[in-house]
Amino acid sequence: MAAHPDIPADTVARAAKIKLVAFDVDGTLTDGRLWMTEDGREIKAFHVHDGLGIKRLREHGIEAALISARISRAVELRAEQLGIDHVYQGKSDKLACLRDLLHASGMAPEQACYVGDDLPDLAPMSICGLAIAVADARPEVAQAAHWHTRAKGGQGAAREVCDFILAARVQIQGQA
Repeated sequence: MAAHPDIPADTVARAAKIKLVAFDVDGTLTDGRLWMTEDGREIKAFHVHDGLGIKRLREHGIEAALISARISRAVELRAEQLGIDHVYQGKSDKLACLRDLLHASGMAPEQACYVGDDLPDLAPMSICGLAIAVADARPEVAQAAHWHTRAKGGQGAAREVCDFILAARVQIQGQA
């Protein structure tokens, strides 16, 4: 797998340094729609390709985190299936959450990637070594990102992020 030739070398270099990828959930790992049953249960759809991408990150020693302002049992279940240990829900201050995670992990902000789609994602994106916006992100988020996926949120965007980071490691460091 090779990094995209149209991506600037400095962005590839940023990606090669990543040790933690933090994903927003709604609009990034899902298409952003909230499905509600009549009895108030929330249903979310996750793309299987994204799940495999996250598993591959973890197999290569890169941590994954989910940071969401909402609270959903579906997110807990998906994180369990993927073996994601860092799951933070009900976090309206995503920047503080990410800073706490970095501090606890002993990682520098430049070793972190944040993937988002909407205004609450701007603050955590601003401190990361690699900020990524999904293809259908709000314009303000797209403008703040170092890189943009071609896929929309919930439609393989997370897999694209994972593949890009792993390819960048191979290209820069000679290893995934």
